[in-house]
Amino acid sequence: MTKIPFSQLQLHPKMERAISLMGFDIATPVQARAIPLIRTGADVIARSQTGTGKTVAFAIPAIESVAAAAEPAGIQVLILCPTRELAQQAAEEIRKVARFLTKVHPVEIYGGAAIDKQCIRLRHANLVIGTPGRVMDHMRRGTLCLDQLKMVVLDEADEMLNMGFKEDIETILKDAPADRQTVLFSATMPPAIMKLTREFQNDPRLIEIDKDQVTIEDIAQSYVDVPHHRKKDALIGLLQYHQPKRAIIFSNTKRMVDELSELLSDKGFSVESIHSDIRQTQRTSVMQGFKQGKTSILIATDIAARGIDVSDIDFVINFDIPMNSEYYVHRIGRTGRAGKTGSSITLCSGRREVIAMRNIARDVKSDIVPLQLPSAAEVKTMNKEKILQIMGKTLQTEADALYQELADQLVEQGYSYRQIAAAAMKLGLKKEEIAVTQSFLEIQREALAKDKKRRGEGKPRPAAYETIQIDIGSLQRVAVNHIVGAITERTNLTGGEIGKVKILPNDTIVEIPAGRSSEVIKAMQGCRIYGTAVSTQKASGITAERKIPAKTSVKTAAYQKRGSGKGHGNAGQKKAARQRYGK
Repeated sequence: MTKIPFSQLQLHPKMERAISLMGFDIATPVQARAIPLIRTGADVIARSQTGTGKTVAFAIPAIESVAAAAEPAGIQVLILCPTRELAQQAAEEIRKVARFLTKVHPVEIYGGAAIDKQCIRLRHANLVIGTPGRVMDHMRRGTLCLDQLKMVVLDEADEMLNMGFKEDIETILKDAPADRQTVLFSATMPPAIMKLTREFQNDPRLIEIDKDQVTIEDIAQSYVDVPHHRKKDALIGLLQYHQPKRAIIFSNTKRMVDELSELLSDKGFSVESIHSDIRQTQRTSVMQGFKQGKTSILIATDIAARGIDVSDIDFVINFDIPMNSEYYVHRIGRTGRAGKTGSSITLCSGRREVIAMRNIARDVKSDIVPLQLPSAAEVKTMNKEKILQIMGKTLQTEADALYQELADQLVEQGYSYRQIAAAAMKLGLKKEEIAVTQSFLEIQREALAKDKKRRGEGKPRPAAYETIQIDIGSLQRVAVNHIVGAITERTNLTGGEIGKVKILPNDTIVEIPAGRSSEVIKAMQGCRIYGTAVSTQKASGITAERKIPAKTSVKTAAYQKRGSGKGHGNAGQKKAARQRYGK
């Protein structure tokens, strides 16, 4: 798409000046397409991801609509946002764009703030930005009247529906004048959104931005596979190694947000956290500190992080894998903004999470590469560079007279200045170096041990075996690796200790070391293999010759067990399978 400067969008001179002061010269694709279309008065559906400049895209025509009205004109524009943070962010952007237009009076309304103060400010407002719940509160109180409304903007409409605001949105739109303009911005277009547009929009015009490329191209995306109980160590090590100037860490739960905040604070990181249980005043203070650079690391849940718009975030770390690909896009979209590059790292634990990460990569049509934790040598090199930087800055300022006197006394005792400097660095900086190196070494040792266990190294093969029977087979499309993986995951057996695996239509016979059947059967209780719940029982006695019962006898026993009243042989087997799996 051809780049379009804001100077070609025929902005009011005062608005063009404000946009220039905000550092914007070239309109983003969504801005270049949405601004002229919204100006026509048509209803618009804009499908655009976070970080594409959509706030300015609807702010400019909304402000123009308000500025053109005669005063006093009542509420002209209503912008609905899913969260308090996003409402605050949108209001902040609108004030910047309208800073030289005295007729525009924006007011943001949301829960968690004093409603009486909002009531006073609404008396003079002509542009309202709010969350659906608080907008409904003011409508019921009679402090917000929509009779003069010209435009309604639904920002992040899909997220508002996900949060349960469907009925509130429908009530607000029904109460607004029928001839108003309705503009909808959404990252996705699920059926609920399409239903909303059919009911409340009139012949809407569709804008789709980056339909085929969901993620932002300037973000280097990777994932690290570490044991679950080592994720916190890996997080600390990654932060110490990469030393991001400003980073956001995402977790799926409020509890983990609190745990990580306490952990990283104890480790000396500049960190704050936000989630829905934290009071609004504190959340506002935390966000201001993060935007101003007073805090370098912010830990948040997905919902609480809505509306974060800081252009120089260089790292996003997903401590937990996001719920789906849409959440992933919203998370990593916090970095790589305004033409800058960024990085995202997701911490995975085990094969299932790695597969989930690969599925996300496929959904968002992006390369998310596996990343190895830095080696001990790499961490030491990084620490050396960090120490040199610290010492360089310290040497640029004159040392206190006390330290100079102590250094002179040590020289008089026969020590060189080189020895003194090395001892001072060891005393002051060695602890941090050992901590990060040790955490990585322990993770790597555990990963190596796990890999050896998977391959069966380090243990002799059993001299005798006994067999167990698991009630899943080829009809359920199970494979040998599924069986072996399930057993090794739930027991202390390695792949090398497991003998022959015989997969039958409805059952699987497995050789395990003699004397271990009771242990394995107990460990396999509640196990699911290839998505199917299974039960395990002993199949035969101990055999030193690794002799599995003949195929015919096992099949006959299996059919007799399942075929009562359903027929025998191949016909009975097929009928039982059809009844069991609905085929």
